[in-house]
Amino acid sequence: MKLKTIYRCQQCGQAAAKWAGQCPGCGGWNTLVEEVEEVLTKAAAKARGLTDFSEAPVKLSEARAMKAEHAPTGLPELDRALGGGLVNGQVVLLAGPPGIGKSTLTLETCAALAAGAYKAGKILYVSGEESLAQVGSRAERLGARPDNVYLMSETNLARIVEEYRKIKPSFLVIDSIQTVYHPEFVGSPGSVGQIRECASELLKTVKASGSPLFLLGHVTKEGSLAGPKVLEHIVDTVLYFDAEKNNVFRVLRPHKNRFGPVDETGIFEMTSKGLRSVEEAGLMLSDDLRDRAVAGRAFTIAFEGARPMLAEIQALAAHSYLPYPRRTVTGLDLNRAQMLIAALEKNVGLRFDEMDVFASLQGGIKLKDPALDLAFCAALVSSAKDIPLPPDCVFIGEVGILAQTSSPGFLDRRLAEAERLGFKTAFVPKLPKKDEGRFKGLRLEAVRDMGALYAALAKLTPAKGSLKGIAPDAARP
Repeated sequence: MKLKTIYRCQQCGQAAAKWAGQCPGCGGWNTLVEEVEEVLTKAAAKARGLTDFSEAPVKLSEARAMKAEHAPTGLPELDRALGGGLVNGQVVLLAGPPGIGKSTLTLETCAALAAGAYKAGKILYVSGEESLAQVGSRAERLGARPDNVYLMSETNLARIVEEYRKIKPSFLVIDSIQTVYHPEFVGSPGSVGQIRECASELLKTVKASGSPLFLLGHVTKEGSLAGPKVLEHIVDTVLYFDAEKNNVFRVLRPHKNRFGPVDETGIFEMTSKGLRSVEEAGLMLSDDLRDRAVAGRAFTIAFEGARPMLAEIQALAAHSYLPYPRRTVTGLDLNRAQMLIAALEKNVGLRFDEMDVFASLQGGIKLKDPALDLAFCAALVSSAKDIPLPPDCVFIGEVGILAQTSSPGFLDRRLAEAERLGFKTAFVPKLPKKDEGRFKGLRLEAVRDMGALYAALAKLTPAKGSLKGIAPDAARP
């Protein structure tokens, strides 16, 4: 056996004969790490490999189309992110920062599958980071101890494949891929070569048997997936599990999915007994302010994929003692918020040049839906002019740079969700005639621009209708 020393980039995987400060492939600094690589003859390279699932080539016109049949996992929010559930032979890469709940989520998934879709089958959970006692302690805390889930603490890929063929499970979990090593390849676990070869071997193993596979992966301090980029190309689905700092909600976002859409989002809440699916859209609200009129608070219906979500925007406009007033936004796009502030100043006559503006989207999630524009403007005007907004009003619409409003996508579904949640008044752009009279329990108030919104807000509070000396009609440009 012949060995040679190479320097491989830990970001892009490119190999170099000599060390350099900057990778010639991706341009990353200090990413080249020394590795020892085995030099194989052609015969040895051809014979290497534990499994093979290749097929003879066929004509495209004769190829049978695969019908993806999703099996629900038993966790509604995970099914939503996966596009309906798991598919036979699907390889899922779950990535997230340390302590976010990746192991908890996969263990709960195993328990749910063992009690549901794979009740008659076996499930194998391989942990390379924790002992069997540690995994068992977490399972006992979560109340997930089914008899058909097998635990294994191992990092040797050959042993994992051997036990996989012996047990023949219907579902396999590797926690995590950075800890597993291929005994026939030189290199430490977590290196580019080891991750690539281990993932490829596991892919061939589960594709040949048709069992779904969950690979858990770490992320770097920059927030990207640790290991070679080819790892994301190998798998069928890439899920990122993350949360805002000091927030109880965990957000599961698909970045790649060969068997479903990538615009869905799963939301979980971390509790003392594990993760709980957050299915009710109205949970991202401030409970103590929900039932009373508050200045600076506006509701809207946002879309995250195909999911309508009730969102609450809070805005605060206060007198500034700084030469340059502050603009702080959480959960919304800062550049768009500054554009909306300028549109209000130019077209409505409001002055924010001596005010600090703070805005926040409750719930700790980030949304870029343009339908939030009208609610942001309403909350900002409400705070600046001290107009309490009733809790049964919802604001849905996109606002342009000239302060004009336009209808966002799925407006009818947004209004239907607002009616279902019990709202009485909806401020929206002008509706098409075919939708007029469709919503019986929801009064629609058309606002064509910010001047119309300004006048409509004045009518909500007759006692403060003067808006501190500015007549509603004078607000229109």
